Amino acid sequence: MKDSVTQADIYTVINQTILTEVDRKVLISLYEPIIGSMAISLYFTLWQDLDKSEIISRDLNHHHLMVTLKSTLNNIVNARKALEAVGLLKSYVKETDSMNEYLYELYSPLSAYEFFNHPVLSILLLNNVGEIEYHELTEYYKKITISKKEYTEITSTMNETFKSVTPYEKENEEIRRKNKLNINISNLIDFDLIEQSLPKGMINDKTFNKKNKDLINQLAFVYNVDSIKMSEFIRLVIDSVGIIDKDKLVENVRRNYEFNNNGTLPTIVYRTTPEYLRTPVGTSNKDKMIQVFETTKPYDFLKFKNNNVKPSARDLKILESLAVDQGLSPGVINVLIDYAIRINDGKLNKNYLDTIAASWNRKGIKTVPQAMEAITRGHKKVVKEIIPKTKKEIDIPVWMNTNNSCDQMSDEELEKLEKEMEIFN
Repeated sequence: MKDSVTQADIYTVINQTILTEVDRKVLISLYEPIIGSMAISLYFTLWQDLDKSEIISRDLNHHHLMVTLKSTLNNIVNARKALEAVGLLKSYVKETDSMNEYLYELYSPLSAYEFFNHPVLSILLLNNVGEIEYHELTEYYKKITISKKEYTEITSTMNETFKSVTPYEKENEEIRRKNKLNINISNLIDFDLIEQSLPKGMINDKTFNKKNKDLINQLAFVYNVDSIKMSEFIRLVIDSVGIIDKDKLVENVRRNYEFNNNGTLPTIVYRTTPEYLRTPVGTSNKDKMIQVFETTKPYDFLKFKNNNVKPSARDLKILESLAVDQGLSPGVINVLIDYAIRINDGKLNKNYLDTIAASWNRKGIKTVPQAMEAITRGHKKVVKEIIPKTKKEIDIPVWMNTNNSCDQMSDEELEKLEKEMEIFN
């Protein structure tokens, strides 16, 4: 079923949990650096749409969201997908002749303790805010410890305080409680392959239960581990009766990554743009170039720009800074690389890149089309201020023509663009 939302489509919000002010703080401080302010604003808006009992909303249309959030429908849909990806929202649609009807189920964020001990979310937060701010956040959420050595506990027990009574039997399954979802990661690991690689008789029904599979897929996502390598890690932490030591599995995968990457934590330099930030696939040459930016890892893109020479350690640190410190998505980094190396004689100038990245952060630029448009507008200033001083011509990216328009290209420019895209197909 195709999810194609229109302004007139109706939606109803259902609260599947109990939401508190503590949840609000966690969403802003821990989730927002990962999924962005737009997604968090959408969550709060859906929360606000609930009735006074905070159970269900009245029927509303998506135009209401556009007006409330002062945003386009496409941005709202992308924000919704981000909420779904991190386990804050479930979405359902019912098609009718006149319009579609949507159900949006709200779920609680993880507690701060659960978040910082989550194998995926904790790493994503670290990669987005950097080590200093990450440490400040952990300090903020640490519990207060007071020495009780000089105290004697006098806490009363239940049986000391109350008399035993006959239980009052009633249905309590419908009582509202706090509900949370797991983050939404597709199956990255071939579990059939792993089972075949392990000795017969070692595996039982609990070895690869849903909880274990979710953890293994999450580790594969964060640390870029394939099925064969993951089977090697599992061999090291599974006992004779098929029980996987999950703590040791996490530790071994993390240590292996750090060993192979000079002690650094994983970053999105080696990943492509996540689905919720991608643009619907089109047929124009501009659409094809957008797809190249979104589906290519910054590492591979820079390697291509360097005539297939591996990026230097210095350049990798610059890419990591754009991803971790500046919070740019992989596709946006690619757009910036494509333009910046032309401005700076084929080199990455960190100060220049940081200046643009900081500006894009202030303007809320998250997607490839937004970055391309920003570069197109900014090039006019380069033409006016930089080129006259250097007295040189700049070989602009193939997705920009001389009129700074991505929509119209000459035959020569189209040919150049198509040749460049072939590299990544």
